[in-house]
Amino acid sequence: MFDISFSELIVVAVVALLVIGPEKLPKVARTLGALTGRMQKYVAQIKDEVNREVRFQELQQLQQEIQSSAFNTKEAIQSSLNDVKAQVSVEAEAFQLTALDPSPPAKPATQPQTKPVKPKATQSGTAELPLKARKGQTAVNKTTAEKKRVAKAAKEA
Repeated sequence: MFDISFSELIVVAVVALLVIGPEKLPKVARTLGALTGRMQKYVAQIKDEVNREVRFQELQQLQQEIQSSAFNTKEAIQSSLNDVKAQVSVEAEAFQLTALDPSPPAKPATQPQTKPVKPKATQSGTAELPLKARKGQTAVNKTTAEKKRVAKAAKEA
């Protein structure tokens, strides 16, 4: 900050010795040292206070960002939930209408007709349907169909 050389300090010390005198010079030097120390402490306190305020403002800004993000997330979830509620209520209403309607459901217009499939005999002697005939069966139907095939093969044998 200040560029004071050693020679300049010597000149200031000699002038102070001449002006103040040798008796009062140590007391003045102690007083100047104490004032300089106080001034340094005061500057350090001000720096700490400014840094604390800056950190506080940053934390407030971060808090506001988090709150706005949480609010936006809450609104998005609420909107999605309302959409789902509306969709469920429409589907429930449609289900109630179909449950109350005594007429049988309409059959699809394009239903392919299939030929009855003859079971093939396997090495174990049981009849087995081809893969195409078993494609639409569920796990329960497969076990039932499997039992029927075993019973039929046992009768034939």
